[in-house]
Order: sequence, then C-alpha cells, then structure tokens
Amino acid sequence: MEESRKVIVYIAASLDGFIAGPNDDLNFLSIVQKEGEDYGYSNFVKTVDTVLMGRKTYDWVLKHAPEFSHSDKDTYIITRTPRASVGRTIFYTGNLTDLINRLKGEPGLNIFVDGGSEVVNELLSHKLVDELIISYIPVLLGSGTPLFRDGRATQRLTFIEVKHFDTGLVQLRYKCEI
Repeated sequence: MEESRKVIVYIAASLDGFIAGPNDDLNFLSIVQKEGEDYGYSNFVKTVDTVLMGRKTYDWVLKHAPEFSHSDKDTYIITRTPRASVGRTIFYTGNLTDLINRLKGEPGLNIFVDGGSEVVNELLSHKLVDELIISYIPVLLGSGTPLFRDGRATQRLTFIEVKHFDTGLVQLRYKCEI
C-alpha cells in the first residue's frame, strides 16, 4: 500500500520558542550560519513538492530574499484576502482542513509547512500535522512570535530523532500522534 503524503512542519526557533523576534526580526538565525552547512534543508526539500505558508511569512520572504525559493513547487499562501495566482503560487482563502485533505488525497511528495505561527497552530489544532522538525537556535529572544500558541488541545508526539551540530543548533524530529 502506498503511504500517503505527510504534512511536515520544518522550522527554526529560538531555544525559548520564538520563530521571530520583535518586529518579525529573523537576525537570530545568523547565529548558526556556517559555510557549507544547511542543517539538512536541501535534502528535506527534495522530499516535498507542495509548500504551505502564511501570507505574513510570504510577504517577509519577498521583501528579504532575492527570489522566491519555492517557485518550483506548488505553494499555497494561506490568506484572508483573495489574490490572483502567480505561477505555481496560489493564494488560498478557503478551509485549511479541506485543503490538507485534498492535498493528501492527491499523488505526490510530502507537504512542507514553512510557517508562520498562525498556520502551524491552526494545523496543529485540527491534528493535521504528521511530523515536526524543529531546529532550535542557541539563543533566548525573550519575546517575539511564538512557534506554539495557547489554546490547542494536548497532542502526543513520538520522538523520531535528534541531530546536533557544532554551531549549537539542535534539530528535533517528532511524529504527531493523530
């Protein structure tokens, strides 16, 4: 039997759980930048053909990156404001559960949840995430955008693996019990 596509959150956070500092500051990620080290990212993206991302994250990427890195994949920008598609980028305003169920029913590779916090927490609250891969950066930010928000039901996780790197980054991988 063919295994269905997995919904995988692959994200970085400070040790105290923030995916961005105040004012959406991502400078803390540079703490672990090292020539030739991508912490498994290039291998991970080979396993996905679909990306989900919040509109605020998308806008940040467009403002700060020279080009949109997921233009070669079907990308769904989760937004409340309808917009026309741009290439393979679709601005999705519908029900997130319906979208995930449709995508998981289609053939393809895994589905990469690339942020932000609102999308991750909505998916978790409906138990739509299959795996979490979180890279913890060795810094305490104190405030910012939390990865996990209050108000979700308890969800059990099964440990898959941990990877640690000489920069102090620790990457944890869990299976979400559904």
